Amino acid sequence: MFSFLTVIKPLSHFSRQCIQTRVNRATSGGYERMQSNSQAPAIEGRPFVAVTEVGTRDGFQIEKTLVPTAKKIELINRMVEAGIRSIEVTSFVSPKAVPQLADAEEVLAGIVRGPDTRLSALVPNLRAAERAVATPVDAAVLLCSASDTHNRKNLNRSVDETLAGLSEVAACLLQSSGSRMPKMLIGAVATAFGCPFQGNIPVVQVLKIARAYAEAGVTELTLSDTTGMATPINIRMLVRAVRAELPEMELALHLHNTRGIGLANVLVGLEEGITRYDSSMGGLGGCPFAAGATGNICTEDLLYLLDESGYETGIDLEKAINIAYGAEAALGHSLVGQVMRAGPRLRLHSAGAVATAAG
Repeated sequence: MFSFLTVIKPLSHFSRQCIQTRVNRATSGGYERMQSNSQAPAIEGRPFVAVTEVGTRDGFQIEKTLVPTAKKIELINRMVEAGIRSIEVTSFVSPKAVPQLADAEEVLAGIVRGPDTRLSALVPNLRAAERAVATPVDAAVLLCSASDTHNRKNLNRSVDETLAGLSEVAACLLQSSGSRMPKMLIGAVATAFGCPFQGNIPVVQVLKIARAYAEAGVTELTLSDTTGMATPINIRMLVRAVRAELPEMELALHLHNTRGIGLANVLVGLEEGITRYDSSMGGLGGCPFAAGATGNICTEDLLYLLDESGYETGIDLEKAINIAYGAEAALGHSLVGQVMRAGPRLRLHSAGAVATAAG
């Protein structure tokens, strides 16, 4: 039985060998669950970490400037070419709620896949599921907030109402007919680490949603820090609580950098053995239905951190930087990514191009 005291006692450091063990399970068939096409074997001595790019969904959804469908497709195809295996492309949300994502079907139809590409999309309700099954999307991201207030703001229904409809949504997504294959189910728990309307979220509330997802057929659970309220302490606490409750569930972290500690939370996640992370090109993002929401952790900054910490992602950092600049041009305003400005630490510059101190 999980108790709060279990997680606040002194914690031992999780070794890289522990992380590698989880990666080996994920790549050797132990966690096949239709996700092998987004997972690559680790380079010897460098554990593999899977990065899901969410910029064209979570990043664009809050932007007022409508990005043309052709530009979205171009950016996603460049992501594939850069080695990004997992991309959360769009959402099947009502076009009235989020006009930016009204072109979900058209965007998905225009993507040129790589051999190991996994395309996912947000599927918040049954109508969205009915749209999703008619597209080539591989994985459906189900959504429920741990906060009842945020869930009503975001999905226009209570948490209990959302959970009550899960089985019908899942059944729609898991059916197959003719050439149509069942979709992999990913369950996302929004405001898992705190809510701007309700404050701290009880761990038992997150576990309730996680269990409902598992019963519906979800095989990958994303703990989402919707408004940047995650801290190293509550990352450790919640990850351990979910692991104790659902030890076979694959976990991912969706982090925002609202208060400047998004990458610090990644380091804690790595210590806890989490090897899947969402991020957004240039640090784009934010929920339009949550107070104080700002961008996701930045893809290029995350890739730089992982590479310099000894992890492999299979993604070309320089190409990712160029993609961020492409998104910046499409939106017409500067993005907040830091590595896109400075470049990798060993990108050298001509001394003659820099002024010399006088005097």
